Amino acid sequence: MSRLLLLMGIAAVVYLLIRTFRKNTVPPDKVAPEDMVLCAHCGVHLPKGESVQAEGKFFCSTEHRDSHLKQTMR
Repeated sequence: MSRLLLLMGIAAVVYLLIRTFRKNTVPPDKVAPEDMVLCAHCGVHLPKGESVQAEGKFFCSTEHRDSHLKQTMR
């Protein structure tokens, strides 16, 4: 009977340690938010890291960048 109580006590301590460890870790899906920018050509919002930048403006693709630059050169 005392062995059973000892095993239950050890299991409870291990459970509490695991629960405490899980609370203190930050899940990988909770990363810092990234700034959103507006495509100067079509107006779509996208993360700054995925955008293409030219002349201080942000674009959602190289095609939109090239098209916008051609329009401003006319």
